[in-house]
Amino acid sequence: MPFHFVGSVDEAMTTAQALAGDRLVEVAAGDVGGQVFAAGLIDEVRMDVVPVMFGSGKRYFGSAGGQHLLDDPDEVIRGDRVLHLRYRVRR
Repeated sequence: MPFHFVGSVDEAMTTAQALAGDRLVEVAAGDVGGQVFAAGLIDEVRMDVVPVMFGSGKRYFGSAGGQHLLDDPDEVIRGDRVLHLRYRVRR
C-alpha cells in the first residue's frame, strides 16, 4: 500500500479526497481525528457506545480544543450491547 507524506491536516484531507474520488474519506478518532475535526473538515461523526468502563482513557477527539457542536443524531441503531450513533456536525 503506498504512503503519502504531507505537511498539514488540510493537505492530508485534500490528498485523501483526491485518492478517494467519489468514495467517502473516513478518519479515526483520537489525536489525528481531533486535528481534522478542529480544522472544520469533518461533516459527520459516527460513534459506537459500548457499556464498558476502563477507569481511564483518552478523549474521543484528542486535544481538539474549543466548542464543537453536533446536531441531534441522524441515526441511532441498537445492537447487542452496543449503540451506533451518527451525528452531523453543526456549522
